[in-house]
Amino acid sequence: MSGVMKRMGMIFRAKANKALDRAEDPRETLDYSYQKQLELLQKVRRGVADVATSRKRLELQLNQLQQQSGKLEDQGRKALALGREDLAREALSRRAALQQQVTDLETQHATLQGEEEKLTLAAQRLQAKVDAFRTKKETIKATYTAAQAQTRIGEAFSGISEEMGDVGMAIQRAEDKTAQLQARAGAIDELLASGALDDQSGMAKDDIQAELDRLSGGTDVELELQRMKAELAGGQPQQAIEGGTGQAQTQQQPQDTPRFDKQ
Repeated sequence: MSGVMKRMGMIFRAKANKALDRAEDPRETLDYSYQKQLELLQKVRRGVADVATSRKRLELQLNQLQQQSGKLEDQGRKALALGREDLAREALSRRAALQQQVTDLETQHATLQGEEEKLTLAAQRLQAKVDAFRTKKETIKATYTAAQAQTRIGEAFSGISEEMGDVGMAIQRAEDKTAQLQARAGAIDELLASGALDDQSGMAKDDIQAELDRLSGGTDVELELQRMKAELAGGQPQQAIEGGTGQAQTQQQPQDTPRFDKQ
């Protein structure tokens, strides 16, 4: 049962991977990656801006502390000139405290300045990489689009070739069938002409029977013609006509007998 489940899981993952491959468009993936890089570059730029803002704030504080330190120094000098050593000592003490703050701020300023320089350099490098990726992305997209169009054209031509192949096969089958029918018709004509095929209806006649039928038909016409002539001449019956005709033929026979003269 465990083996069956593993096999089903493998089949499911394979089919899911194949479906994802069909659904995935490399151009969309490249655009998404480029968008993410732009977002990262924007974050780095915001970081550089934040560090620069902090540095600028420290510079303002340093200027204020330095101004206060200079003012306390002037006050201590004036107090000492007036013989007020105690006031001069107080002014110098305050000035020393401010000077410690100035030192701390200068250390922080130097640190922020170093971080700003690093972030600025990183932003510049990232900008260069993003620009290079953008150029490569557009190149890959153009190449992919061209290959996709070429593939579609090839598939279209392949479809046309297959269709034309089917048409050619249909034409060949039609020609073969036509030739077969022509050969069969020619063979039947030859068999009918030779009399090898009998007419099953019983109406077919050979040459001798056709000639006999023609002669018999001609005799019937002549007899009918003689009868009509006799009727027009005197209304003699048909038998008399036939008998007269027979006697006439009998009388004519001796005349037709050849004579041999003695020499």
